[in-house]
Amino acid sequence: MAAKIKKGDTVVIISGKDKGTQGEVLKVLPDENKVVVRGVGLVKRHQKPSQMDPGGMKSFEAPIHVSNVAHVDPRDGKAVRVGFKVDQHGRKTRFAKRSGESIDV
Repeated sequence: MAAKIKKGDTVVIISGKDKGTQGEVLKVLPDENKVVVRGVGLVKRHQKPSQMDPGGMKSFEAPIHVSNVAHVDPRDGKAVRVGFKVDQHGRKTRFAKRSGESIDV
């Protein structure tokens, strides 16, 4: 399966408690079909103190399922589906299906 969502992409959350929130993909977990998005799905964890860190309650972004995120259209900022096409140099690129604009820059 080709990777439609990659690290560094801007996505919008389309379902769940953070619906409508946009953020950058920090990490992709392909084996679990999950992504970690900056500022989305925050959970609090107890952190033990270490030599470098004082510990305490820390907030982390929890992974969310890829079916709950969609790419942001480069033209209007709305959720959009992604397609693939081969450009004139023979490279496979991703594009927004609604506007036709390239997502890979």
